[in-house]
Parts: sequence; C-alpha cells; structure tokens
Amino acid sequence: MKATAIANANIALIKYWGKRNKDLILPYNSSISMTCDGLWTKTTVEFGDYLEDTIVINDEELKKDEKDVQGHIERIRRMAGITKKAKVISESNFPVASGLASSASGLAALTLATTTAAEMNLDKKQLSILARHGSGSASRSIEGGFVEWLKGEKEDGSDSYARQITPKEHWPDFRMIACIVSEAKKTTSSRAGMAQTVATSPYYEGWLKSIDQDLLHMRDGIMKKDFTIVGSTAEHNALKMHATMTTTKPAIIYWQPATVEIMHAVMHWREQGLESYFTMDAGPQVKILCLEKDEKKILKNLSELDGLKKTIICRPGDAAQLTDKHLF
Repeated sequence: MKATAIANANIALIKYWGKRNKDLILPYNSSISMTCDGLWTKTTVEFGDYLEDTIVINDEELKKDEKDVQGHIERIRRMAGITKKAKVISESNFPVASGLASSASGLAALTLATTTAAEMNLDKKQLSILARHGSGSASRSIEGGFVEWLKGEKEDGSDSYARQITPKEHWPDFRMIACIVSEAKKTTSSRAGMAQTVATSPYYEGWLKSIDQDLLHMRDGIMKKDFTIVGSTAEHNALKMHATMTTTKPAIIYWQPATVEIMHAVMHWREQGLESYFTMDAGPQVKILCLEKDEKKILKNLSELDGLKKTIICRPGDAAQLTDKHLF
C-alpha cells in the first residue's frame, strides 16, 4: 500500500478568491489556470503498521498545517475503509506558502498518492473533487495544460471540479516566468485572506460581477492562441483581485518593493514593443506571461532589476501522475 505521485503547481490566469462554502471549499466564481511544468511537488505515501501518521514536508516534520494535510489523509482513509496509519514524505522544488501555489501541487500530489496507496481507483473528475477538499486550487493541478475549475451550483459540490480546456501541446510556446522576490512564508494565508475579503471589501461584489466576462475572454484567447487577449485579461483580473485585498479590513497587501518594480518594468517593456504581461497570486511573487520568442530578452531585462532573487521558467505542464521512484 505505497504510491508516489508528482503534481505541478498551477498559476491562475483568472483568479479564485472567496468561498461560498468553506467546509467543502466551493468557490464563488470559476477560475482558469495554466499547469506549470517548472513548479512541482513529489509525494510518497505508504499505509502500514505504523503507530501514528508521520508527515515530513521538505525535511520538516509536520506539526501544524494550514491546509490540514492530516485531515485530508483521514478523509481518504474513511472513503477507502481502511484504518492503517500513513507515512508521508513530500518535497517541492520551490518555496512553499509564499504565493507560488504550493498548496495546489502539494494537495494534488497527496491526493493521487494517497488514494493510489489506499487502492482506490478514481478518475480525474473524482480526484479533482477530492483534491478540492484539501485546497481549492489543488483541484486544477490534477489536470495538465490550460484548465478551468467550475464553481458548480450544487450544494454538495459534486459539480465543482476542474476540467482541461486544452492540453499542453496546444500552445507550446506560451511561457510564464515566475519571479521570486521573497522566500518567506506570507503572514496572511490565502484561506484567511479570502474570508476577510468576502466579509469586508466593498469591491468584492464588483469582482464577482466582472468574472464571467473575464472567463469568456480567457477561454476564447486560449483556444485561439491569442496572446494579447490572454495576457491583458490575466493582468487586469489579477489587479482586480488585489484591489479587493487592499480594501479588506484590515488591508491585505502582499506586494514587496520588488513586486511593484517588476510590474512597472513589464508595463514599460510593453510600451517599448516587448509584449509581456504580469499576474500575481496571494503573495509577493510576480509571474510574467510572454511567448518563447521574447523569453531571453525578458530574462536579460529582469537580470538588471534589484530585489529579484531568482526566476523559474514555466511552460504548460503535465497532469498529476504516478511514478515508481519513491522518496523512501
């Protein structure tokens, strides 16, 4: 009863921010993302004759976790009808809890590895629904390429899952450059931040009213491989989401000085004819959207900026998958 899974993080092009049901993690709006091949989590799970569950993430034994990894394992154990304790070892190749969707790749990998170790046989829709219970954005990391997480209408969440819009092969020259400006864990978690925003931001209603149009433009832009539509829609959507955060009480401002510097640089490059756009999640990291032909020029420009610690180049990536290369 042992399995290992690898899942890529995904970065939303149309954001998810706010839950209509916090227990089932059902969103107020649908969202669209790109699964990123450069940001991954690998997790090995074994059920055996252990006295208690042990969970080690990036060489640190888990004692308290915002995403409730322990609860997710217990949820799967109940579904599978087993009682054996689990040993879990997980590692990621990028900073966790810092605005790079570590919970998405982490909970997607955990879901696939744990259900496989528990000898369940779930399809992608079932895996996506189950991963959603651990972390909303994890529902999207089950699939590869460009993905939409449907908000659903049903109270039980059975119609809220992620489905692929196009596979990674559809747009191989699409690039997302993750710009790391801080590796520190953020002070306000996404989960807590969403709840605050929904409860207190006067702009939240406007955010929801504009989402359907953004989703329509993004789907159309991806299908047509229209970079201008995809990039401009993603950038505007991210700024709208952060507007709801900054107008939350108390205000949630994830940006660092280097975050703002990169945003201004991207807008300046665009004015100069170097087409690129930015997006940001709940954290200080900036993700720059560009095409392969402009990748080297943008990386050169980025090297001249202060405050940038490292860059990770992401292409459209694969769905979560099993591997026989275990971590223990």
